[in-house]
Amino acid sequence: MKDAAGIIVPGGFGDRGIGGMILSAEYARTRKIPYFGLCLGMQIAVIEFARHVAGIPDACSGEFHDPSAHKVIDFMPGQSDSVDKGGTLRLGSYPCHIMPGTLMERCYGTTDIRERHRHRYEFNNDYREILSDAGLVISGISPDGELVETVELKDHPFYLGVQYHPEFKSRPNRPHPLFREFVKAALEEQGSRSADGVQGR
Repeated sequence: MKDAAGIIVPGGFGDRGIGGMILSAEYARTRKIPYFGLCLGMQIAVIEFARHVAGIPDACSGEFHDPSAHKVIDFMPGQSDSVDKGGTLRLGSYPCHIMPGTLMERCYGTTDIRERHRHRYEFNNDYREILSDAGLVISGISPDGELVETVELKDHPFYLGVQYHPEFKSRPNRPHPLFREFVKAALEEQGSRSADGVQGR
């Protein structure tokens, strides 16, 4: 990925390719490459950060059937995996409150938004404090404060993970603000490489 000016890890289900996704998130984080994680891509960013920054080497997701005791992504209280597929999904449009002074606020230009969701697993609140203390910025939460909707990093050109699917609201003539700002960051990264006369870092 040395020639990549930006990395997107999209949504998905299951554990296929998870190792490569985690390596991608780590590469983007450590090399200061713009990173945009969508749904599963946000969860990957949380797992990678927990493993390599917060000191939880076996951090994982309950979705991946991993024996790890540290499921930083998991079902939240009130969810159940004992019903048919679809019954546990968080589907549809949900509000999100954005923390002031974050990349999220800069992208949206506001602190209250609504976005469309389609996922089953959530950020495990048992790890909210330890990951925040290690430097993970929780930049968007549900209005009741119970669900982490977005995470990001400071001191990075663009490193953002969102639990929802902004692609559902993006149009060719009206791009979603998160895609617009991600592409802008990637173009700036590409431009800085050209100015330095290097391919990759």
